[in-house]
This record gives sequence, C-alpha cells and structure tokens, in this order.
Amino acid sequence: MKLETERLQLKEINENHVEDILKIRSNEVINRFVKRNSPKNNYDALQFILTIKERTKNNQTYYWGISLKSQPELIGTICLWNFSEDRKTAEVGYEMLPDYHGKGFMSEALKAVIDFGFNELDLREIVAFTNRFNENSKKLLLRHGFVLEEDRKDEGFPDNFVFSLKQNSIV
Repeated sequence: MKLETERLQLKEINENHVEDILKIRSNEVINRFVKRNSPKNNYDALQFILTIKERTKNNQTYYWGISLKSQPELIGTICLWNFSEDRKTAEVGYEMLPDYHGKGFMSEALKAVIDFGFNELDLREIVAFTNRFNENSKKLLLRHGFVLEEDRKDEGFPDNFVFSLKQNSIV
C-alpha cells in the first residue's frame, strides 16, 4: 500500500531497507522519547522488518517507510496499528531522522495517513501516544487537530500523553 504526498513516498518496507531501518530505529535522538528495544545490527533490523511484513499481511498494522521522492533511502516511518476490536480506532506511530526535522515532512506524511485511516479504513478515531517532553511531536499532533486527552493514561508509560483525533473533527 503506497501513499504519495507532494514531496514524499510512503511505501512498504522490505528486506532492502535493513540499513535504513537500523539507522532510524537506533537513532539516539529519536530514542530519547521512545521506550523500545532498538536494533543493534542488521540482523535485528531484518527481524523487525520480517515482523512488520507478517503483521501487515495479517492486517494487524499498516506500516510505511517514508522517503523523499528524489531519493530511495528512508528518512522515517509511520504506521497505523493497535486497532480496536471493532477496527474503528487505531494508534498512529511515527519517527523521523533528526536531519529531516522541522521541514514539514512528518506533517505531510501524517496528513496522508490520517486521510487513509479515515477514508480507506473507515476509522472513527486515531490516537497517538507521545512523550510529555517531545515538544515537536505534541505540536505536530495539535496542528493536525488532535486533542490532548488529559484523563487518558498510557498504561506502563507514565511520561506519555494521549492525544486523539475523531473522524468528524479533522482540521
């Protein structure tokens, strides 16, 4: 499932993206705000890609590598996952290499994924969990109409804020 924006391609990741995924998911700046087991080598990155491919095949996730139209390398990733049982709510997750921050790329990618979620998957709500100290992520979500859900908690991650976007509240 490929999506395009003015400057970006959002494409399925595959075994050819091992080095890009390793670079993105092991980046120290990105991982300041994300609690996960980062890949240590190409083998770990390949295992992650194979897991994503399987989850995509089983409709558990929609996961895209983000690249500029002018270059094949991935600069980030974005996904819809953690679907509710009725498949009306999904979580959005995203990450981008620091060299590409502040240029509007993630905003473009997020808009495309929100449109896909609401128009193609018929979602009613998209939620996002972001670290309370990740100012760029909070600004991105607010700019796209997400609302801080002050009463909702991300179980096990007390430093995360929960944001949501309802289908009928798109900006």
